[in-house]
Amino acid sequence: MVSPEDTFIVFKSFIEEKGLVRQHLDSYNEFIEHGLQEIVNEVGEIEIEVPEKPYKIRFGKVFIARETENGVICGPYVTEVDGTRHEIYPMEARLRNLTYAMPISIEMIKVVDGREIDKEIVYIGDMPTMLKSKYCHLYGLSEEELIRQGEDPLDPGGYFIINGSERVIVALEDLAPNRILVDVETKGATPVYKAKIFSTTVGFRARIEMRMKPSGALVISIPGVPAEIPFVVLMRALGLESDRDIAEAVSLDKSVQSELEPSFEEAAEVTTVEDALLYIGNRVAPGQVKSYRLQRAELILDRIFMPHIGRTPDKRIEKAYLLGEMAARVIELKMGRRKPDDKDHVKNKRLKLAGPLLADLFRVAFRNLCRDIKYQLERMGSKKRIINVSIAVRPGIITEKLQHALATGNWGRGRVGITQLLDRTNLISTYSHLRRIQSPLSRGQPNFEARDLHATHWGRFCPNETP
Repeated sequence: MVSPEDTFIVFKSFIEEKGLVRQHLDSYNEFIEHGLQEIVNEVGEIEIEVPEKPYKIRFGKVFIARETENGVICGPYVTEVDGTRHEIYPMEARLRNLTYAMPISIEMIKVVDGREIDKEIVYIGDMPTMLKSKYCHLYGLSEEELIRQGEDPLDPGGYFIINGSERVIVALEDLAPNRILVDVETKGATPVYKAKIFSTTVGFRARIEMRMKPSGALVISIPGVPAEIPFVVLMRALGLESDRDIAEAVSLDKSVQSELEPSFEEAAEVTTVEDALLYIGNRVAPGQVKSYRLQRAELILDRIFMPHIGRTPDKRIEKAYLLGEMAARVIELKMGRRKPDDKDHVKNKRLKLAGPLLADLFRVAFRNLCRDIKYQLERMGSKKRIINVSIAVRPGIITEKLQHALATGNWGRGRVGITQLLDRTNLISTYSHLRRIQSPLSRGQPNFEARDLHATHWGRFCPNETP
């Protein structure tokens, strides 16, 4: 039997070693170490189309550094009025109303006719630095050194300093992506059985919903397609041609298969893969030539429908099997073999911490920067002179986008209040604020179930500070 004293020793040493804001720090470090490079690799290269000789700018490694007159700066810094640059500690940023941010540079390689010509490391902007993260000057300092830098040794870090004010990114609670959730709607006269999945890949999210019509036929709604598509038509379009293949992709249970009867009847005139693609194409691009309608239908199946599985034609069969699983769950729900999924169960939720939220911002900013570089280089290229890439790069695009979002809390796409002013009433309120969670529910309607304590919150969420 472990005594309470022993448990306390373990608990105390755990908190001393890990700290109480580990979740944000780990998330931020992971983003800087891997996330930045992944976002740059997503873009890969920019094609510059100039009249004489088109060329490409290929992106290489990302560095947290910037060259200055007197050496390389590798951490949070400030540019003075006279143009000199030097590294700063957080206290100076607070007192002088500066932003505590570090430089980002990217290796840019000029490629002409497949040959790499010259390589330069170009500064592209500043990334606000989270205090006490690996890139902060306070990382790994002892108590005495922290006091010498004007810091409270008990301060946990995990926030940013933007224009001298301390801002926290509050974690967002979100429905889990890429999970099938079944539900039953009992508003009307007949219950409606539904399954939905939030298919999410980097920077893109599609909500795919399947519902059972009163007749018993299954239909699917896909973003970008004006009409609902019958289940069997979509399965055929994805490459399962015979009725038997479709039925077996749903379930091997005969009683479940027999529930598919109305769905097959609804799609009786669509028998081949091409018919099915044309059916979708006619809904997306009515009145166009046949080849274009087929092309649009294939584009929707590959790019917009379940992008998390993959965005190439060879992944269609996998998408068909996932769709079959969705159908099986809707039918089992109707037959009473499974219960509706609990939205408030912690297994169906995910937390978005500082890393993924900053990654969303940086992705948008970096794509804007690439567009700007392409425009500048094409404009200069018409003057027939070989130029350095660094002239065409405006570092302000990334710097301003990141700082503005952190300063105001506006994250684009209608998301507001993501960052807040750090609560400094006392140390406990600071800790509480750094570990808080925001729920995406609107204040307008009463979501009673969502505000209730759920059994799965035990040991994970605080019972008093519910959203």
